[in-house]
Amino acid sequence: MKFFLKTFGCRVNQVESQAIFESFASRGWTPVYRMEEADICLLNTCTVTHQADKDVEKLVRQIIRRNPSSRLILTGCYAAAHDEHIRRTFPQAEIIGKYDLGRKLFETEDICWTVSGHEKHSRAFIKIQDGCDCFCSYCIVPFARRVKRSKPVQDVLKEIRFLVQKGFGEIVLTGINIGNYSCPQSNKDLAALCADISRLDGHFRVRFSSIELQTVTRGIIEAMSTRPDRFCNYLHLPLQSGCDRTLNNMNRHYTTSEYAEKVAALRARVKGVSVFADVIAGFPTETEEDFEKSYRFIEAQKLCGLHVFSYSPRPLTQAASLPQLSLAVIKKRAERLRALDKTLRAEFAHSLVGTEQEVFAEEYSRRGLCGVTSNFQHVIIENPPENIRGLVRVRILRAESGAAYAQLL
Repeated sequence: MKFFLKTFGCRVNQVESQAIFESFASRGWTPVYRMEEADICLLNTCTVTHQADKDVEKLVRQIIRRNPSSRLILTGCYAAAHDEHIRRTFPQAEIIGKYDLGRKLFETEDICWTVSGHEKHSRAFIKIQDGCDCFCSYCIVPFARRVKRSKPVQDVLKEIRFLVQKGFGEIVLTGINIGNYSCPQSNKDLAALCADISRLDGHFRVRFSSIELQTVTRGIIEAMSTRPDRFCNYLHLPLQSGCDRTLNNMNRHYTTSEYAEKVAALRARVKGVSVFADVIAGFPTETEEDFEKSYRFIEAQKLCGLHVFSYSPRPLTQAASLPQLSLAVIKKRAERLRALDKTLRAEFAHSLVGTEQEVFAEEYSRRGLCGVTSNFQHVIIENPPENIRGLVRVRILRAESGAAYAQLL
């Protein structure tokens, strides 16, 4: 039997798809990369933007047209949030929730947590948490992943040990809202999990995926500051707006001053820490004055880089019912923020010139050996010897266009 698996969206989806892939493969199924050849076509979907919905629906139509005899299964956020629309528009498609896949496909328990490897990746991702009930006014994710779940501490530690033994030098802890981690057996939070991780043997480091401001506790900062060899000095702290009025309308539960205080606390305790942020351009209530406040706040914080989203109204959310800004206004603001992102990344790269850094070396290119520092600066190691992988020490020589160039020590 042959299966075609397509993943849309975030790192959590990618980890879940890897787990699904391994479940098929362990039962003797053969992966194929052309939908026309498959007995089962399974799409792990995303719905975070309108474009994500369109991408999923385009592939669904292609499968129905090119391989109508295959079993077509949709799982993931688009499938969960738009089930009625899918049943009406694509009656050929079968909707199966992530936590029902194991039972309905293989008559086994949940298959969406643990992986033994990472196809085509040099770093390893571990899903430690799922679900969010924050209900930010622009976000559809709570409608697709409202139930919060966490992986038991001992399972996380076991998976880390296994992946480190396989040679992965960097482990990324990921989830929908990882700061809400709570072990189902012991109620240990993320800081307590970090304490356990810090006691593991082996030469590897751990990186947090995106984490919400309110959940970055003293314990997490303490782990990062006391074990810089184990925990990356990097955080991706979603901001979304640097204007308090817009934050309030977004139902974000912090102010710009609280965000600034957290960034200052991180910089005071964690040597060389970098802070990156998500930001949304063109939220419906965002006036020109609000946008300028947001822009100036981001500049003043001297963040290291931005992930810029153009606002997209999502069904079911509060913001979707508001009067919307024109696409031209949204595009203009997004372009300004992306230009600022380039400036911030260039400044961050230049700030590292002359420093020694530990780089996770990932792959060779025509320019050299590519990798990433603990604080998430992309580095090109020039004239490297062959067959170098994993964690290496380098000196940053120069920076160009947001990239840093280095030599091995």
